[in-house]
Amino acid sequence: FPSRQERTMRRENQSSISEFLLLGLPIPPEQQGVFFALFLGMYLTTMLGNLLIILLIRLDPRLHTPMYFFLSHLALTDISFSSVTVPKMLMNMQTQDQSIPYAGCVTQMYFFMFFACLDNFLLTSMAYDRYVAICHPLRYTSIMRGGLCTLLVTVSWILSCANALCHTLLLAQLSICAENTIPNFFCDLGALLKLSCSDTSFNDLAIFIAGVATIMLPLLCILVSYGHIGATILKIPSTKGICKALSTCGSHLSVVFLYYGTIIGLYLVPSSSTSSHKDIVASVMYTVVTPLLNPFIYTLRNRDMKGALEKLFHKAPVLS
Repeated sequence: FPSRQERTMRRENQSSISEFLLLGLPIPPEQQGVFFALFLGMYLTTMLGNLLIILLIRLDPRLHTPMYFFLSHLALTDISFSSVTVPKMLMNMQTQDQSIPYAGCVTQMYFFMFFACLDNFLLTSMAYDRYVAICHPLRYTSIMRGGLCTLLVTVSWILSCANALCHTLLLAQLSICAENTIPNFFCDLGALLKLSCSDTSFNDLAIFIAGVATIMLPLLCILVSYGHIGATILKIPSTKGICKALSTCGSHLSVVFLYYGTIIGLYLVPSSSTSSHKDIVASVMYTVVTPLLNPFIYTLRNRDMKGALEKLFHKAPVLS
């Protein structure tokens, strides 16, 4: 155990930490330009795709339903989620300046956790909506009222805010050592805890409890919902009815597989790669790939969205 003098010196070092250094992606210098263009294109596509979803839902009265109400919030969350980390990563790649102020680092960490948690709750709300639509179609209108949908989204925002704020306040109680290098392209809670000289056991406990509450429980609710949906679909006598039921929840199920498949594949399946590389791959999947693919999944696999998109293009004025 370190002596009292060593602990005091380490705590004194905390006052000298005014910024952190983000090592970024492990990309060779000669390939920085190519990857900058690639990630910039992916980020702009994410922004335009999700903004298009919000616009279509706003303009088309046929999409003013609970399912698309949740989808519009998911699209907004994906825009915000990517914007928390990707612009800073692109700026660092372009300027080669890897520094980020202490306050900026903590702020980035807060919003990353906030929108990641919000994603989980919104996917769970959408799974419940699909459960009611398939298993209780005659009562769908009476159950999925506007007040309930607003309540589910509001509670999701409040719980996500409380979760992120809890971790941020606990982090603020810790002392940071002289080491200020973060082996990632954004400020991650786990990386910041590794730089602390203080006892982080309470923080680790909070992460475990929050992980169960914000990841495992929502995933369990989604699995239970689709278990009931699957049982109901098997009772449908006609093939046409089965196809219609599957198309109703196909897009959402694809996003669930993409989101939670990333978590399982990168964190639960053993890998020969180092922990830091796995963290970086997971971060790229969360912040870049998943928000990019969501608009394509919902527009290409959803008949209503494709119809709204065609209607929008037909209404658009043609320049002569």
